[in-house]
Amino acid sequence: MKTVSIILVTLIIPLMNINGQEAGHDRQPAVAGSFYPAGSDKLNSELAGYFNSFKNVSSANRVRALILPHAGYVYSGHTAAAGYAAVPEDAEYDNIFLIGVSHRYSFEGAAVFTSGNMVTPLGTVQVNRALGDELVSKSKWFIKMDDAHKSEHSLEVQLPFIQFHFSKTPMVVPILLGTRNITMLDLIASELSPWFSERNLFIISSDFSHYPSYTEAVRADKLTSDAIVTGDPDVFLKTIRDVEASGIDNLSTAMCGWMAALVLLYLTEDESSLRLRNVEYTNSGDSPHGDRDQVVGYNAIVVDEKAPEAHKLAPMDEFSLTAEEKKTLLGIARESISAKLKGTKPRTVDTGKLTPRLKEPLGAFVTITIDGNLRGCIGRFTSTDPLWEVIGTMSREAAFDDPRFSPLTTAEYPDIHLEISVLGPMRKINDINQIKIGKHGIYLKKGVRSGTLLPQVATERGWSVTEFLGCCARDKAGIGWDGWKDKDTEIFTYEAYVFGE
Repeated sequence: MKTVSIILVTLIIPLMNINGQEAGHDRQPAVAGSFYPAGSDKLNSELAGYFNSFKNVSSANRVRALILPHAGYVYSGHTAAAGYAAVPEDAEYDNIFLIGVSHRYSFEGAAVFTSGNMVTPLGTVQVNRALGDELVSKSKWFIKMDDAHKSEHSLEVQLPFIQFHFSKTPMVVPILLGTRNITMLDLIASELSPWFSERNLFIISSDFSHYPSYTEAVRADKLTSDAIVTGDPDVFLKTIRDVEASGIDNLSTAMCGWMAALVLLYLTEDESSLRLRNVEYTNSGDSPHGDRDQVVGYNAIVVDEKAPEAHKLAPMDEFSLTAEEKKTLLGIARESISAKLKGTKPRTVDTGKLTPRLKEPLGAFVTITIDGNLRGCIGRFTSTDPLWEVIGTMSREAAFDDPRFSPLTTAEYPDIHLEISVLGPMRKINDINQIKIGKHGIYLKKGVRSGTLLPQVATERGWSVTEFLGCCARDKAGIGWDGWKDKDTEIFTYEAYVFGE
């Protein structure tokens, strides 16, 4: 029987080339059944579950790129879906450039797969072989190396998401990077730049920190994500180096696919019309299948086109909100927390009824207290997202993701008090006499360590300027009471407009 089987296979393969596509050269799934379900029904069902949490959240602006995780779906599927959900299902692209880093091979340049199409349990994804061949023929930085693609998971795990989400599945251009050479990565970005347009979507496949504790991962992954959304390649590279040199226990990398992210930043750095924003963060410790001693971090970062600027933002001393605007923001915060506790999606905000002030791109912190005791506080210093969106996100994170506290419970919810601090721009200072108690919040940064205290904290505690700095240095930045005095510690101030329930 073995002889007969071999003869049949030999006869069948040539017949599959009648349309010019050698099906025998299609890339077959390598991690179906391990990273994600091997059966189409189960895979479709699992994907539907991830996307159910992100209905009607697509960007109003054209999405140009995504940075998404590539771990097993039970760990990172939720975060990946958050990124894909930012793209409307009916969005049409000529190509999706899938860019990852080879986990098994080291080589100079970028390996483009052009030998066939890519197969998953959901069917076949068409590869733009002509475009791939053009890259290889015109640039010495792009090569053919099918072995690098054969068992690589980083691009494969994106394919079922693409097939499930898009009404019309675009062709893909699969690219694996094999180099850490910064100059070469810049050159690779230059070669890709003609295709970095609104007609194509770039998907960067990468997880973030590997194997620190849950708390350390949250801190490290936020530093790396914040560096990415600056859009500055140099800031990103410095942050990667600082995080990896910071002595975090068990940390093997700050971001396994940083080379692919760097290529994206080289592509975006000269396009002032783009904004980069983080839409979701989790790590493997958030999954019931993971533990919190050694985790892997996952961010979903969206690059889309900015909306036209409505008007210049007012300074904080001129900033104000009406009673109705405050009520709206506090209601959005309450709804975001309540929906999370119920396991449902927050009620849709009718943006047509929002005032221009609530649509301004502003940073904000949300503070949760119970009987006057802190129960969570998380915020964002700057933002390209509208204020109302920031409040919804920060309130949810303050309630459930502040690493200092366990997630808020349903029993606690009726007793919480919400306070919102809308932030003005940060300003670096060299003289602490510039700090005005009651007016300024402070932000300290030393290497990868950083921390902040809002303006109202010093007033509530009756602190002097030096007590304000000492408490921030010791309790928030973790650099010791006198750490603010160190030459390499940067001190920033900012103002805030504060209101609460």
